[in-house]
Amino acid sequence: MGDSEIAYLSALELRERYRRRDLSPVEATEAVLRRIETLNSRFMAFITVTPELAIEQARAAERSYAPGGAPGPLAGLPISIKDLTPTKGIRTTRGSLIDPDWVPDEDPPFVERVYAAGAVMLGKTNTPEFGWKADSGNRLVGPTHNPWAHGKTAGGSSGGAAAAVALGMGPLAQGSDGGGSIRIPASFCGIFGHKPSFGLVPLYPASAFGDLSHIGPMTRTVRDAALLLNVTAGADPRDRLSWSSGIDYLSSCEGNVAGLRVAWSPDLGYAPLAPDVREVASRAARRFEELGCHVEEVNPGLERPDDLWWKLWASASAATHMDDLERVRDKIDPGRLPVIEFGQTLLGPEVAALQIQRNAYYQAMRRVLEPYDLLLTPTMPRTAFTAGEDAPTEIAGRPLQHPSDWSPFCSPFNLTGQPAASVPCGFDTEGLPIGLQIVGRWHDDATVLLAATAFEALAPWSHRRPPLDGEGEGRP
Repeated sequence: MGDSEIAYLSALELRERYRRRDLSPVEATEAVLRRIETLNSRFMAFITVTPELAIEQARAAERSYAPGGAPGPLAGLPISIKDLTPTKGIRTTRGSLIDPDWVPDEDPPFVERVYAAGAVMLGKTNTPEFGWKADSGNRLVGPTHNPWAHGKTAGGSSGGAAAAVALGMGPLAQGSDGGGSIRIPASFCGIFGHKPSFGLVPLYPASAFGDLSHIGPMTRTVRDAALLLNVTAGADPRDRLSWSSGIDYLSSCEGNVAGLRVAWSPDLGYAPLAPDVREVASRAARRFEELGCHVEEVNPGLERPDDLWWKLWASASAATHMDDLERVRDKIDPGRLPVIEFGQTLLGPEVAALQIQRNAYYQAMRRVLEPYDLLLTPTMPRTAFTAGEDAPTEIAGRPLQHPSDWSPFCSPFNLTGQPAASVPCGFDTEGLPIGLQIVGRWHDDATVLLAATAFEALAPWSHRRPPLDGEGEGRP
């Protein structure tokens, strides 16, 4: 079995081969590390690679699969961690020149849990400075390129994670999402990304963006994401807002979606949309009828919350540099600086009023979903733009007026904290992936994963590989 064949095995397939002794964790890890060595300089998915640690952990996992061993649920499965997330003893740059050689002395719950489950640490994936934008470029290593079209962005802020998964640089990746940062790159790179319900996966150290921020899995298959969620979900005392569901999310993927009530909104009533995206996402949404779901097109009738989300994001960005802005100004990403400076103009009562508005928006969205089990939207209104740009300037020829106009479908569900996932649903005329967003009701990650699994079975995508040196099938 060649490296590329091994690299595109799912986590569950790898685990089964380890159990049958058809393949060893060391062999799989070495194959993935060779792939990273070959491809990373071109696509820049990883900032830091940890080959020695990976091989050490793979050897330990290999011993656990020996007769009489007790392998953990992720034993021998390669994983990457986004470079915003601290990792004990491993450089964590946060995509910034401010402290690019920081080596944390503590692991957060997510990392502790995947290590305890036997995962193999590949390294830290690329991200923009402090996750501030939807392109994973920074002044340390440059942008992450899209696996389907070099020169296009992989998205952000978990673009390195998404590109790594799409390129076969590990089946499991950790992303974080404060306004779409799991779902945007998942959509752009043609993989599955799940933003869990807020607090289901504990977040420590606390994010400057507070309860806008979520941590979750990015994978090629839905069941792999459910496997990773099983390991990482659950309350931790270091995160006072974390909680436990007691649900086996891998088992939640099994079942029938027939009879589910599904709302489909192509534009939430206000969003500009590229024609290719509208056509492909609409067709995908209607395919849920083939699964026995009742699909109804809706206009939620809610005011767009972009400005609300943007001001909360800007105020948190400003708070990050309340004490050191002048000292580090020349090290800050030039595109991020105006966001910080705008955030500084917001007064305390204004930010408190924004939180009141946010609560009202959550209640309004909750009422919209009361008659439905799921809400479907496009994940993004357009496909990937040029790598290294902070954001596109237009959608379907329509100039954008506001910094968050170009991503209208993701940030609403950071405001509400609902579970939301992006599934690949097709390609535009240039061969760039398009995603469909599946949104669940409060704390109902299980139904999101069940629906995503059913759609994956109906319209599979994991066999599609980026067009690298003749590998894979590419787009249809």
